[in-house]
Amino acid sequence: MYRNILVPVAFDDGHDTKAAFLAARKLASENAKFTVFHVMEAIPTYVTAQIPAEVLARSHDDAQKALTQMAAGLPGASAVMATGHAGRAIVDHAAAHDIDCIVIASHKPGLENLLLGSTADRVVRHAKCAVHVLR
Repeated sequence: MYRNILVPVAFDDGHDTKAAFLAARKLASENAKFTVFHVMEAIPTYVTAQIPAEVLARSHDDAQKALTQMAAGLPGASAVMATGHAGRAIVDHAAAHDIDCIVIASHKPGLENLLLGSTADRVVRHAKCAVHVLR
């Protein structure tokens, strides 16, 4: 049983968030802490220079609202959003916040990742805690 569980989520149809939340609840000890985590990929500076600041801010706010709403599906969970490379950000957040289990969904991989999707693959290889991958 785990006491501090990180559940990375994506805003696409290819990831089963409900299954990840169910698995996290089953793996949790009594009074476990849950963090629903989303990573927004960084936009290159040469692109952001062409996008009005209010559009970028609205996009970030919309993503935060969607994440908060998604986190409501896991009672007692907090919603945290980061920017950067998804796999690296997940591993770094887990290390910095004493996470003892990551529950991550994986999409069907391409040839470059024969068994896991690229983000799940990076998390499995580099996390210093238990990782449960859902397919």
